[in-house]
Amino acid sequence: MLDITYKDSDGDAIDLTNHDARMQVRASYDASSPLIDIDSDTGGTGNTSGISLGGSAGTLAIVISDADTKALSAPASNVYDLELEASNGVVTRLIEGKAAVSPGVTQE
Repeated sequence: MLDITYKDSDGDAIDLTNHDARMQVRASYDASSPLIDIDSDTGGTGNTSGISLGGSAGTLAIVISDADTKALSAPASNVYDLELEASNGVVTRLIEGKAAVSPGVTQE
């Protein structure tokens, strides 16, 4: 799980009430389909992929399940972004970058 708090330039939490969040991981920017596609409609608790929004606290909890993670090929260098959509339709990209997948080393 990845926890993020969205804050303004004064360091105050931005209220995420009436917002939706979505995140995709793709093999490349122009890949036709995502490898992982999660949003705030499904939540994100325990081992269920999704994004939970914390309302006035400005928090986002991002969960990618074991099954979704295991489905990614390793080694690979993928790309991702995380967007928020306000009730008025304004979309803000919060973060973006490369999502490296490496095989595990430690074995039982």
